[in-house]
Amino acid sequence: MLPVVDKPLVQYVIEECAASRIENVIIVTGRGKNAIEDHFDYSPELEQFLESRGKKEQAEMVRAISNLAHFSYTRQKDPLGLGHAVLAARELVGDEAFAVLLGDVIIPGSNPATRQLMDIYEETGIGVIAVETVPRERIHLYGVIDAAPERRSKSPDRLLRISDLVEKPKAEQAPSNYAVTGRYVLPPKIFDYLDQVQPGSGGEIQLTDALRMLAKNEGLYALVYEGQSYDAGDKLGFLKANVELALQNPEFGDAFRAYLRELKL
Repeated sequence: MLPVVDKPLVQYVIEECAASRIENVIIVTGRGKNAIEDHFDYSPELEQFLESRGKKEQAEMVRAISNLAHFSYTRQKDPLGLGHAVLAARELVGDEAFAVLLGDVIIPGSNPATRQLMDIYEETGIGVIAVETVPRERIHLYGVIDAAPERRSKSPDRLLRISDLVEKPKAEQAPSNYAVTGRYVLPPKIFDYLDQVQPGSGGEIQLTDALRMLAKNEGLYALVYEGQSYDAGDKLGFLKANVELALQNPEFGDAFRAYLRELKL
């Protein structure tokens, strides 16, 4: 719920879902996360209050938030890794392909990264994850893929077939500089592989381990997506997201740019 410019992180993610034509959203929460549910809930009292003060535009903004998607919620009782969080949504997802979007990664833009992945899945029936190139000195912070260009693709420089994945490798051991970015479109088979994953450090179930099984058996693609991501779960990434998205804001972006130019940096 940390705000980036003028709305919380999670709202950027839900807006990406809506722009990707996803109608049903499952949010995996935990203790103390009730504010997320409240944020996307219908709020007639607040709308009436704003309208009574003549703030119709703000009232419509509040109303639009609750209409972004149909929301369901499930709880991850213990923070036991991303794979465990995905498993928590299994009953709600059912036997369908689904997208996973990490709540602290923002990828703004008119061509949503999730929609790009969905198009690949709909064309091929194979799971696909978003990747981007990162400098070698930062590669240890990410999951990294071992992959080769998909020659049958119209864009072999952007669509890669994954042979393996490594979680946060040392720079000299990384199989590539393609890092997993926090967007996935996966078949329901991934749940069976998550059931087989052995818990690691701290009892965590890593999604990466299940993706490795999926890659070796059914196949898995990586897409070098079009767009710019911001890792707002990192302090520096959070600051960059605020500055760069503020500069893009049509209401005050120009004024903010002028302010930055006045600073003695």
